[in-house]
Amino acid sequence: MWLKPEEVLLKNALKLWLMERSNEYFVLQRRRGYGEEGGGGLTGLLVGTLDSVLDSTAKVAPFRILHQTPDSQVYLSIACGANREEITKHWDWLEQNIMKTLSVFDSNEDITNFVQGKIRGLIAEEGKDSFAKEDDPEKFREALLKFEKSFGLPEQEKLVTYYSCSYWKGRVPCQGWLYLSTNFLSFYSFLLGSEIKLIISWDAISKLEKTSTVILTESIHVCSQGEHHYFSMFLHINETYLLMEQLANYAIKRLFDKETFDNDPVLDDPLQITKRGLEYRAHSEQFKAFFRLPKEETLKEVHECFLWVPFSHFSTHGKMCISENYICFASQDGNLCSVIIPLREVLAIDKTDDANRSVIISIKGKTAFRFNEVKDFEQLVAKLRLKCRAASTQYDVSTEVAISSDSTGPPDNFGEQPLTCQKECSKTVNTEALMTVFHPQNLENLDSKMLKEKMKEQSWNILFSECGRGVSMFRTKKTRDLVVRGIPETLRGELWMLFSGAVNDMATNPGYYAEVVEQSLGTCNLATEEIERDLRRSLPEHPAFQSDTGISALRRVLTAYAYRNPKIGYCQAMNILTSVLLLYAKEEEAFWLLVAVCERMLPDYFNRRIIGALVDQAVFEELIRDHLPQLTEHMTDMTFFSSVSLSWFLTLFISVLPIESAVNVVDCFFYDGIKAILQLGLAILDYNLDKLLTCKDDAEAVTALNRFFDNVINKDSPLPSNVQQGSNINDEKSSHTKVDITDLIRESNEKYGSIRYEDIHSMRCRNRLYVIQTLEETTKQNVLRVVSQDVKMNLQELDELYVIFKKELFISCYWYLSCPGLKHHDSSLSYLEQYQIDCQQFRVLYHLLSPWAHSANRDSLALWTFRLLDENSDCLINFKEFSSAIDVMYNGSFTEKLKLLFKLHIPPVSKHADGKETESGKNTPEKGKGKIDIQAYLSQWQDELLKKEENIKDLPRMNQSQFIQFSKTLYNLFHEDPEEESLYQAIAIVTNLLLRMEEVGRKLHSPTSSAKGFSRTAGDSGPSEGNAESNVEKDPSSPREEHQWSFAFEQILASLLNEPALVRFFERPLDLKAKLENVKSSQLRSRTKL
Repeated sequence: MWLKPEEVLLKNALKLWLMERSNEYFVLQRRRGYGEEGGGGLTGLLVGTLDSVLDSTAKVAPFRILHQTPDSQVYLSIACGANREEITKHWDWLEQNIMKTLSVFDSNEDITNFVQGKIRGLIAEEGKDSFAKEDDPEKFREALLKFEKSFGLPEQEKLVTYYSCSYWKGRVPCQGWLYLSTNFLSFYSFLLGSEIKLIISWDAISKLEKTSTVILTESIHVCSQGEHHYFSMFLHINETYLLMEQLANYAIKRLFDKETFDNDPVLDDPLQITKRGLEYRAHSEQFKAFFRLPKEETLKEVHECFLWVPFSHFSTHGKMCISENYICFASQDGNLCSVIIPLREVLAIDKTDDANRSVIISIKGKTAFRFNEVKDFEQLVAKLRLKCRAASTQYDVSTEVAISSDSTGPPDNFGEQPLTCQKECSKTVNTEALMTVFHPQNLENLDSKMLKEKMKEQSWNILFSECGRGVSMFRTKKTRDLVVRGIPETLRGELWMLFSGAVNDMATNPGYYAEVVEQSLGTCNLATEEIERDLRRSLPEHPAFQSDTGISALRRVLTAYAYRNPKIGYCQAMNILTSVLLLYAKEEEAFWLLVAVCERMLPDYFNRRIIGALVDQAVFEELIRDHLPQLTEHMTDMTFFSSVSLSWFLTLFISVLPIESAVNVVDCFFYDGIKAILQLGLAILDYNLDKLLTCKDDAEAVTALNRFFDNVINKDSPLPSNVQQGSNINDEKSSHTKVDITDLIRESNEKYGSIRYEDIHSMRCRNRLYVIQTLEETTKQNVLRVVSQDVKMNLQELDELYVIFKKELFISCYWYLSCPGLKHHDSSLSYLEQYQIDCQQFRVLYHLLSPWAHSANRDSLALWTFRLLDENSDCLINFKEFSSAIDVMYNGSFTEKLKLLFKLHIPPVSKHADGKETESGKNTPEKGKGKIDIQAYLSQWQDELLKKEENIKDLPRMNQSQFIQFSKTLYNLFHEDPEEESLYQAIAIVTNLLLRMEEVGRKLHSPTSSAKGFSRTAGDSGPSEGNAESNVEKDPSSPREEHQWSFAFEQILASLLNEPALVRFFERPLDLKAKLENVKSSQLRSRTKL
């Protein structure tokens, strides 16, 4: 490898390097201890230790080339090599291309400058694509060489970054290098002859956290498959941990959580992942989450500046963040002040020529924002003006349809389908919130509650006059205080849209909802059936959902969303949430609020495995341990909190609180996100702490919490009494204390408001690993429980075989973008069908595991075995099918093993040689597509239960070509066996006997027939290599010819049983446990170059 020329003082290096070649201008040296017997003694050990600790690969590669000039003690290192072949190639290139040219220069200085320029040109040419995105291309290049040399992983394995650190082996720290690549966490250390090499795949990690103990002040704890690893002594531990967290979650999404990964094209190509890219992505995700922007937005620029706050008469310091369609600002502490300016609202962008370096942004509504002390403000103004022109053009085009719907007729270029869609929409879609229809406010009869409601409205109107109204309003601490008090009924829908960011989705997609409603009308699938079943269960006590108006609106919104996002479709709890949204928001607004909740604010909550809710429950448990330790000590099982709180998270407390109180919780959720739900959950447990500590079991604790929820009231709610669900406030007989929801929310903010968004995000990432690995463990246990009933392997062997099966699927997917295994991975399928391997993956496993893998025709055996197992001809097999074949090979009786070999040479009639699906494969239930045929699944399940042991008499007869191939397979299996000669002799005797029996049988039926052509085959006493090679790839099946002989399985079995050598071979005990251990250690190593 060519190196950036660096000075080397040769006088100090003579003790570590030995000279191998030299000429007038170059020196080739070998590292002391390398290539010497015994490793070069003590000197070699010391040099190896030094190489492991030092930073530069140029110093640790065993060979190097130096450039020298006469009469100088300073040399330049220009190349290094991991082996003699590589360095010799570089040396030869220098002699052929450089040496002749150097003789024309007059001075040594010119020679040195020429060599340096030439080497730098070679490096630039080599690395112009690979290392251009790295901060220090030369240093990264050297680290990559050491990474490849130490671990030998395939070239497609992309090194992301590397760090110097210590790995704790027991109580002893081992200094070395930690390498983070797309699929692996790797560590290498060499100290005084002791080498440590560690490779952990990201998908095997179940716990990743920063810890601190008495011995380790700060370290990173990695738990993988029950083993614990600790890394410490990092220069930048926070940066290292964040990158490890991102890479682990990326691998988990790619391999386990395909639903989420399919929606994440940014990380679709592992070869494009870089350290800088991951850091940029983390900042962009944080930016979108904080400002609730559409998921298509990405952070483009960040500028530190001051924003003039007119109503407070001061400038607040913070950061201006710019994306494709938004300009956002957040003050330094994040809570003091924030602003979101959509470019579609911008009228003008101006700059001032004074020393303040100001940028002034004017928007619709006669509002202007002044940003001061902006670095490079002139260039920024120019960029923003271009963005605004592009945004305004795009917005004008997209809103043309919406504007024309209010006119007397459509323009000429307006399509027929959108017009139909709009007419249908105008007839069906509600344009008012259900609350205004069913509970209009009576302004003439103002009681105390209505007066308080009007005071709330007045407070918000004062805020609007100061901070502005709409998407670009100033959001301050006062805004939060008003939200905590409860949003007025008349403003609730508007502010939910604003704080959730749904207002932006709706503004940029005019007419979208009407179009989706039109397209989804009349659709019938599993999601629509579930929606119909749950419609009347959604707030059934509310008058709005006792009428067709509310039910129809709820049906349209849920069906439209299921049509928009078929991967989520419909999930229980969505109906409860949507019904509350429809009470306070117009129908189209309720749809976009549902989009914001399901796709941004509560990610992965409403998919098939509700992973997001499980992750947040784990976060909740962690917060309980931190803030309520006495409760943790009392409760022996923390899973109690998960089971109790699941409905809290899925329905935002709507299912447990009275509706008039629950809407206040929803207010806080749309403003603060999941933080509000976590804080409220802690406050509820804290309020009931004394009662929970006296509970003796979970049932008693659940009763106490339910009683508490029944007594939560909203004393200021203006809703009529027939709508309110809470206990009567004036119920004097009740012995239970009433709790006002406003007080409860205020208390949750005061006690637990210190919980930061960044901490919640970190806990979510950390617990996501644990949750998904737990789900995977559950899948494994269910698969093993089903499979163990049909095989003779014990559970430990079956467990190890499953790990190997799944690992092979993942290894084959590490370096390929379109992996069939991942393409067909669907967590909604039955446990057995979630992971399936294709023919190529089966072939690799067959070579690693099969006791017959030493056979010369092992590839053909693997192919035939795969076809036999692939009963539905979809070119994929599951673990049950795979383990059944391995079980027969290792634990089967003589008859079972022979039957397997016999069936391999008689492929089922329903299979084609190319493995394409036939009619038999089409009769199986459709997997994961559209409506599931439950009856077909039940019928198939019943057939499997009733299926009896296969009768050997039912096996078809083996024809001539198949029997010849069968005999050759047996010959190949016996190769290099200790009883090889006796086995060859035995199979020759059996073959001869069978052919004679068949000849006699045919003569009885057809005296004129003859078997001359086949007598020679019977006489062979050993395998014919030439014929075996020529026939090995042929499909054993061939059409029956007239006068062709054939054998039944009983005939072959009876003949083979007469030969003790054959019986001993097939009944010889095989050590499956040892084989599995060997395969586990060599499975990844077989892919490396070491």
